[in-house]
Formats: sequence, C-alpha cells, structure tokens
Amino acid sequence: MAAFEYPAQKVSWNKRDVILFAHSIGCNSKEQLHFLYEHHPKFQVFPTYPIVLTFKHDDHDVVDFLARNAAAPIPPGCPHLDWSRAVDGRRRIMLERELPPISEGRSWEIRSKVLGVYDKGAGKPTIMEREHVLIDRDTKEIYSRAWETAIFLGTGGWGGNRGPQIVRYSPPENQSPDAVVEHQTTPETAHLYRLNGDYNPLHASPEAGIALGYGGIIMHGLYSWNVAARVILDRYGANKGSNLRDFEARFTAPVKPGDKLKVKMWQMGLITHNTGQKLLEVRFVVEVADKVVLSDGRALLTPPSRIESRL
Repeated sequence: MAAFEYPAQKVSWNKRDVILFAHSIGCNSKEQLHFLYEHHPKFQVFPTYPIVLTFKHDDHDVVDFLARNAAAPIPPGCPHLDWSRAVDGRRRIMLERELPPISEGRSWEIRSKVLGVYDKGAGKPTIMEREHVLIDRDTKEIYSRAWETAIFLGTGGWGGNRGPQIVRYSPPENQSPDAVVEHQTTPETAHLYRLNGDYNPLHASPEAGIALGYGGIIMHGLYSWNVAARVILDRYGANKGSNLRDFEARFTAPVKPGDKLKVKMWQMGLITHNTGQKLLEVRFVVEVADKVVLSDGRALLTPPSRIESRL
C-alpha cells in the first residue's frame, strides 16, 4: 500500500501544557525544575513532548478519543479498524529542533501519513504504521519526526501484506546494566497523564480494559516510554532537553496503575547517526516485577565530553 496522507492538523500548546506533561512523567524539582517552573532561567520543554501533540492537536478540553479516530479517513485497501481494540506497538521520535515553550505567534501543524497496514493472519492483529511530522508552517522548519505502530488486536486475516521484520535493539547479552532506576506509579497516575491529550478510555475506565482482556485499566504505553526518556536524559544527558536526539522502544506487556517501573540502561558508546553526527547510544528495557514491558529501547544523545575524550 502506498503512503496515505491525512489532512494537516493544527496543533498548539502553552506553558501550562508543557509543565503538566513534565509533572505527569515524574520530573522532580531538584534536578529538573527547569521543566516544571516557567520562571526558571533555563525553562524549557521536555524534549519528547511533541509525541502528545499527535493526540492533543489544538484542543483545550477533553475529547472523544474513539470517535475522533473512527472519523479519520481510511487508506485505500485498508479494512475498517476498531480503535477500541488498538494498543501501542512501537514509538520513535527524532528531534531536530528545540520546541519553544508556547506555540502562540506561529502557525504549527502535524502532517501525518500511513506508511503501511499489515495483516498478521487470522486471529492475529492488524498493524498500522504512521509517521507524524511537526512543522512550523510559515518557515517550513521541521521540529520533530515521530513514528508509531498501532496494533489492532484480533483483526487480522483480511489478506493483506504481512509487513517487514521488526528492527531489534537488544541490550548486550550476559552484561549487567550500567544503571538501574525505579519509578513508582499510583492508582491515579494514568488519570493525570491522560490530561496531556491521550483520552483513550482504556486508561481511564475499567470496562474498556476488561473488554480487551486486561482485567481493568492499564497505563498508557507512552507514559512508561516517556518516564524512560526522563530517566535516561537525567542519567546521560545532563537534563538538557536538546541533548536527546532520537528515542524509541517497543511495547511488550501492559503496565497496571500502581506498578513499579524499573528502567535498565546500557551505555553502548558512540555511533554515527544518519544525520552524520556522533551520538551516544544507550539501550534500555523497562520491567515490572522482572517482566519486560518495554523492549528494544534505544536513545541517542549528544555525547558528554568524558565520552568524546575516549575517541
């Protein structure tokens, strides 16, 4: 299936939005106050914030998540897909420019397209891959590129292409992580995070989770994903947002409100990014009670001077 482009979507944000996001993913007032306090001399947007604009758009209130997705155009050759059966499969964001704290005064939009829709077979899922580009419409400057894989449970068997193999970023075999950080969630964590614009009922209503076999509410996959980004930026990026350049992971198991996340990190050394820059590669997994919930995690960061001195 050829790439299918959606109509461009206007997006907006303000300081309150970016502070809420930073708070919802666990930024602390000791090392990360500059993400939380608008009068801090180095106040900045946490770098992965653009990922939520694909949901938030320019809304100022809650929206009907399922109705909005159901109303989206359907790519030619794609079967009708029920978004109440959709879960995240994989997310990646590549950051090209630092986002200003407010969108006011400029024209911003997300340009999204479907890259492919894949049939994994009868009784198995359908996979949809999409790309989202955040752009300043006036200057044509791109600020971020994000990729998502949506998994529609139990909807396969319609005769489509099975799709490409998954790219893996496994941690080194038989090597202990270089760092481990734990993060505790609460029964209300998902209710706070959803205020960023991701209003899928799966993360708020027990009935939605029961219908999909999860037994109740589950956390947003992007919540755990963003927590991992925060932990890695703290450990390897000196808490400077512009140091995080590329970030991705695959969602492998649900997280329940109240679970404790354990982020395990391996420093892999320097690589040459497709932009030509030398970046520090960190691989990671996130576990809950020794069960992997995020796999194939990979972060690329501006290398600190102590790493570059080894070259």
